[in-house]
Amino acid sequence: MASISFEEFMNIDIRVGTIMEVNPFPEARKPAWKLKIDFGVEFGVKKSSAQITGLYKSDDLLGRQVTCVVNLAPRQIGPFVSEILTLGFLDITKNVVLVEPERQVPNGSRLF
Repeated sequence: MASISFEEFMNIDIRVGTIMEVNPFPEARKPAWKLKIDFGVEFGVKKSSAQITGLYKSDDLLGRQVTCVVNLAPRQIGPFVSEILTLGFLDITKNVVLVEPERQVPNGSRLF
């Protein structure tokens, strides 16, 4: 595994946002949701494609806080532009488990 400097790590902007909208993404190659996530006044609402359908239904996601990398270049996924990367870990069955704060924090809060 390659090492990075602390300064390089600090260039990765990881923020908390609240999922405000969840829509199916039938055009995706792998099952996915199209999410709209609110990061507060400073960052606003951003869009993300997330392959999290294995563990999360639409109703499970609405209002949930998640952590995302907000300073990656946008990525075209079929007809959809994903503006951020929603973070998660693979469980033993290869389903994505979302990374979320242990308690409610203000939208837009930065991981440090």
